[in-house]
Amino acid sequence: MTILDVLNAPWAILPHHLEQIHGIHAAWARGETVDVAAVEAKIGRPLVNDPQGYRVQDGAALIPMRGVMAPRMNMMTQTSGGTSTELFVRDVRGAIEDPSVKSLVIMADTPGGAVNGTQRAAAAVMAARGIKPIATYVEGMMASAGVWVGTAADLIMMESATSQAGSIGVVATHVDISKQEEAMGIKRTEIVAGTYKRAASQHSALTELGRQVLQDEVDYLYGLFAGDVAVQRGTSIEQVLANMADGRMFIGQQAIDAGLVDGIATLEETISILNDRAASTGRTVTTITAPVSMDSPPMTPTAEAAAWAAEHPEAAAILRAEGALAECERVAEVRSMAFLPGHEALIEKLVADGKTTGPEAAVLVNAAERERIASAGGQRMAEALPPQDFAAAPTDGESASVKPDPVDLIAQGSAIANRARDLMSKAEANGRTLTLPTACAQAKAELTPA
Repeated sequence: MTILDVLNAPWAILPHHLEQIHGIHAAWARGETVDVAAVEAKIGRPLVNDPQGYRVQDGAALIPMRGVMAPRMNMMTQTSGGTSTELFVRDVRGAIEDPSVKSLVIMADTPGGAVNGTQRAAAAVMAARGIKPIATYVEGMMASAGVWVGTAADLIMMESATSQAGSIGVVATHVDISKQEEAMGIKRTEIVAGTYKRAASQHSALTELGRQVLQDEVDYLYGLFAGDVAVQRGTSIEQVLANMADGRMFIGQQAIDAGLVDGIATLEETISILNDRAASTGRTVTTITAPVSMDSPPMTPTAEAAAWAAEHPEAAAILRAEGALAECERVAEVRSMAFLPGHEALIEKLVADGKTTGPEAAVLVNAAERERIASAGGQRMAEALPPQDFAAAPTDGESASVKPDPVDLIAQGSAIANRARDLMSKAEANGRTLTLPTACAQAKAELTPA
């Protein structure tokens, strides 16, 4: 990532960590370099930039998701630790294919990171479900982009009651470097084609259009974020928005109550749960079911399904895997129907309902667009010039010579229209609103003899 990529890209990260990143890259922009030897002396260890990987403990692949997350990490990894989402995806897939690995544990301690690459990492975790049990283990914190990825696991456990999860949200920052360029004697002129091409250019102050472009981008990504968390946690997007996605960090039991995590346990206990699932099925079980007693009350359809899954674990695992894949395909198909602007909220609602197919989404989007067009047409009709009365036919006693001249009628209509525009302009200048029909009526009263 370039310096400006880092400064201007959307982030899903805790605010003070983003400020630190901005500070590091601002120093680089000023030509300052990082004194690696001084940093090593300060932290008391050599800086390393080794490719991340997983280690196996008791049959579980422990996959790190620590520090700032971005598609590619270099000096940031050396100085403060970080996760390359590209290497993270590689490690998840490698652990799935590794015959020595029974289960996967994502070791999470991250403030979040860049939006770019995060959804792909979450999809890799979702793909593991149904093949091998996978859990996210929150060591210190799982914030923002970390939640986007971590909630894709079968199980989410916290190390202690002080571990934290949350900060669901997206932020974009505009950096105006025009004054810096001016101080350096640089005068930049941008020649662009397309209204939005450089709406939020870093070489000038942020315009209202640029602000709206950035806000629309952040809102859209926030919708994707909340929608994915809803699918991954098996709940509705309304529940996510109401209980999880207001930007707060939740501590321990608060995170459990919000529905972001499942419980608190040691790493050894978490691994044991996953390995027990793997052993009981030969592949995976994505839910824990209690044994059914003969004295139990009549089972609900959900309980019957759970009992069947317990009796046929391998078949259930295959069905779950196929179901997870089918749901991912359904979500992608529905989102591909966002071909008309202005219906993003409807698309996300259809994604969250768990049943609408792509073709059905297309029909609903088209219907919503037709309704919008009809509503707009009705509004235009309401504001249209009211119908004008024809001149009364002359009576028998009237001479044909008094009939209005067509040229005069046209001139009169033009005068009324011009006066109506004047009245609307004056009203607007005085802070009032005058509709076209009202203005026309006033103009006609002024200009037409009684």
